[in-house]
Amino acid sequence: MRQFLVTFAFIFTATLAQAEAPCGGNFSGFVDALKQQAIAQGHRPSSVDKFFSGVRQDPKTLAADRKQGVFQMPFTDFARRLISQQRLNAGLAKAKQNRATFDKIDRTYGVSRGVLLAFWAFETDYGNFQGDFNTLNSLVTLAHDCRRPALFRPQIFAALDLFESGDFDPATTTGAWAGEIGMVQMLPADIIENGIDGDGDGHVSLKTSAPDALMSGAKMLAGFGWRAGEPWLQEVRVPDQMDWALTGLETTKSVSDWAKMGITPRGGKFAGTTGSILLPQGSKGPAFIAYPNFRAYFD
Repeated sequence: MRQFLVTFAFIFTATLAQAEAPCGGNFSGFVDALKQQAIAQGHRPSSVDKFFSGVRQDPKTLAADRKQGVFQMPFTDFARRLISQQRLNAGLAKAKQNRATFDKIDRTYGVSRGVLLAFWAFETDYGNFQGDFNTLNSLVTLAHDCRRPALFRPQIFAALDLFESGDFDPATTTGAWAGEIGMVQMLPADIIENGIDGDGDGHVSLKTSAPDALMSGAKMLAGFGWRAGEPWLQEVRVPDQMDWALTGLETTKSVSDWAKMGITPRGGKFAGTTGSILLPQGSKGPAFIAYPNFRAYFD
């Protein structure tokens, strides 16, 4: 029996490896290999054919992936571009409109409404613009491209799972160029793992339901290690003679140790107990202390 299982496992693994679509090459051939891989994973052939029937390579997705000029902007310019009085006013209104949802998030996950409102605002301007890229086309295009195929290939099969459960239409589902969907922009695999039916209608609708989107986003942050009720970032003042080698996420100290070095909050007291000093524009720019919750954004 043991030898049989070993042999079976070897054959099964080899079959999957052969079926896995390599990046690059002919796009139609790549899609055919994806379909073979999906069937090898146990998906129904008829479902697979329907899911991939209209998929197309999207050159606009590749252009957006290559561009990403926002990451080349100085921190203060980036902040001014994102933060406006109109967005702040809209955030206050959204917080009031969705108070019951935010209260439930506080009780369940301990993620502050300010953090979720910021995500909601910056990702999609509170759902007003969620992206107009066909999600399946973008995911398959990026998986075919050889820059980061390992990141995007699993998202295709997660989208197939959502399709088979009735929560993804390959022809009409749209979102960001990198395949994120909904008001807080989540990839298909994240939706499967963290999707919450926040409004109780029996579906996870991140594109149309603010309670679903906010609850799902909070659950995802909690899964990344968010510490309930704790802060994440605070602006500080640093002395001119500071040892700059101590800045960055590689160094974590207690706030009392930072205070002994002359670092002080810009207002009030330190909000947490331990953190790292970040200088997004170098020693002459703004300074922040990043508390443990800051790291949840990068997991």
